[in-house]
Amino acid sequence: MNKGTVAWESPSNIALIKYWGKKGRQIPRNPSVSMTLKNAVSKTWLSYSERNKEWLTFEFEGKNVPAFAKRIEKFLEGISEDLPFINDYTFHIKSENTFPHSTGIASSASAMSALAMCLCSMEEQVTGKKLEANEFMRKASYIARLGSGSASRSIYNSYATWGESVAFSKASNDYATPFSKYIHPIFKDYQDFILIVSGEKKKVSSTAGHALMNDHPFAQARYEQANANFERMLGILRSGDLESFIEVLENEALSLHGLMMNSNPSFTLLRPNTLQAIELIRDFRESTKIPLGFTLDAGPNIHLMFPKNEKEQVTNFVEAELKSLLEGGRYLKDETGSGPKLLTIANGK
Repeated sequence: MNKGTVAWESPSNIALIKYWGKKGRQIPRNPSVSMTLKNAVSKTWLSYSERNKEWLTFEFEGKNVPAFAKRIEKFLEGISEDLPFINDYTFHIKSENTFPHSTGIASSASAMSALAMCLCSMEEQVTGKKLEANEFMRKASYIARLGSGSASRSIYNSYATWGESVAFSKASNDYATPFSKYIHPIFKDYQDFILIVSGEKKKVSSTAGHALMNDHPFAQARYEQANANFERMLGILRSGDLESFIEVLENEALSLHGLMMNSNPSFTLLRPNTLQAIELIRDFRESTKIPLGFTLDAGPNIHLMFPKNEKEQVTNFVEAELKSLLEGGRYLKDETGSGPKLLTIANGK
């Protein structure tokens, strides 16, 4: 096959147990588990043709972004042994998001998982060898992991784990493992309102943030904490214990930011409005007894998580008390998602 086009849509995910710190070739220092989102997605179009001098072009939302292009070039070069056909083709890649990138909403997870799905579909086109569905997903998760560790989890719908653990024998460091068949019904349509405190690019990249753990004085204690929280969270997802869910969820979020604040160099990604919103969320939970919890990725924006049957009351709370703290009053309504979707596939000669 000399040329063709393939496009995939892939979601972001929100880590309930955070992976923070890595070693070797994108191997996590601790296991993680995440909820795949529905509406926060990246759409990626990959067109390929016979290799020529300009072998890669990249556009993000209609604009050339040299920093992104360089990262993708490095990624493709790094996986050329895993996907040898890469060396024979020129790539034209276009991507767009439904949410702000580089603000702590795991845009690399959605972007790299979408690209990995495109590459695995391309491999089937150019080699003529079609993989079984489970094998295809596992390979895509493996490839996505090499671009962004959290991207490995976006390959799967609902909930997924990544990283070896005695608490889940099927889990692997090399790829994510679906966990959806084990979860309690309350989590099947769990809600996630993403509160945009700031749409500005975060001060430290995730890659640099992970590197801070290499010499962190509390690294070992963190990995022990993460392993314990991982085991506990898997039990919570099975049992539907929402009080414990909130306890572990918020502990993980604040531990992540605590590690960044007491690292060297130190980074504070939370904003005053983030902290004010957290206090209001806790006050609301205490006064209403509604099981509303929060988490954060490596940025100032808050993921507000709760059961679907509480959506009306939580929406009223956000509109009345939190919206004024958000950039432009903006928040994204999301929920448990069904994973990546194939948008188009075409080939030529």
